[in-house]
Amino acid sequence: MTSWQVVRFVAGIFVLMSLALGIWVNPNWFWFTAFVGANLLQSGLTRWCLMEKILLKLGVQPGC
Repeated sequence: MTSWQVVRFVAGIFVLMSLALGIWVNPNWFWFTAFVGANLLQSGLTRWCLMEKILLKLGVQPGC
């Protein structure tokens, strides 16, 4: 998988996990969902993603 695929995969897992935790554990977990969404919006507008930079340093194949 390329770096952009891993970023989107992890973001999807985070959103689904935080939604489940918000429903079954504590509604404050919805703030984490909002944080992930804000980061996706920011990376879409600026074309810069901190998680992708970290993944590249960890040796994940870059993607375009």
